[in-house]
Amino acid sequence: MDLDLGAVRAFVAVADERSFSHAADRLGISQQAVSKRVARLEDDLGTTLLLRTHGGAEPTADGRSFLTSARALLGLADQAVELVRSRLRTFRVDVLGTRLASIEMIQVFHETAPDVEIDIVTSKGLANAEPALLAGTIDVFFGRATAGVDESLDRAPAYLEPLQILVGRDHPLAGRARLTMAELAGTTAWMPGNAHESEWVDFYRYLSADFSVATDPTGPNFGLEHFVERIASSPDVYSFIGEKTRVPWHPGTARIPLVDPTPVFPWSLIWHRQNRHPALPALIEHVAEGFRPFDATRQWLPPYDVPFFTGPRRTST
Repeated sequence: MDLDLGAVRAFVAVADERSFSHAADRLGISQQAVSKRVARLEDDLGTTLLLRTHGGAEPTADGRSFLTSARALLGLADQAVELVRSRLRTFRVDVLGTRLASIEMIQVFHETAPDVEIDIVTSKGLANAEPALLAGTIDVFFGRATAGVDESLDRAPAYLEPLQILVGRDHPLAGRARLTMAELAGTTAWMPGNAHESEWVDFYRYLSADFSVATDPTGPNFGLEHFVERIASSPDVYSFIGEKTRVPWHPGTARIPLVDPTPVFPWSLIWHRQNRHPALPALIEHVAEGFRPFDATRQWLPPYDVPFFTGPRRTST
């Protein structure tokens, strides 16, 4: 037997108020509607739950017994509804890191849709974001998609972020306005965040192979402040960073753009195909409007990423 929650709620209201009229006021419906709901519930249960009196109503023994379970049932129902509503109100976005290009993309989107409640999440990359997307604990993920992504996930190209190098002021390259990738051949970039397998480690593996640039993943990695301080204090250490990566300012560092070609990191917007959050279509459209396709005449991408970031915006796994 399926209980009518409206009828259960009417019964609890009458039991609390000891009055059909007061229960009607509490529920915002007519007294007649309250009476019909309670009568229907009693028919379903096959017992009398309330004794009608001239002064109002009193629960019967069965009514008092049922009241505890009825309150618990309504509590669970209200909790379930609130969880769903809260889920719909809050748009959970995994930006990978709050100092990366992805945070700027979602900030700009929020300016166009200020009524969307956004919950920013940071993860350790696709290895964490993929199961979260599948489980529905996040709505979207900004990051690089690699081969083998679950077929229930969809993605759209979001942004090709130019790479730069960060050097100390005493580094031989510090005075350069720009650098070609050929000039970095035979050098080693310090990349303490590349110590474990990830989609960005895969990206730099291709970069190293194509331009003869090695990477040193040794740490320790104590965060961006330590990272910048280490580079500022060294005459020979440099690292790759994204153009929009917000590293802490330091007077002893310089950022140098890379050209001929410019390596670009491929940011994708990734979501579950069955996700029905009302903000998702707006974000997908926003990302599509801002996307600029890969330009092979001046940019570089790993071969895997080239087809997806070339030409008009599309969705694909």
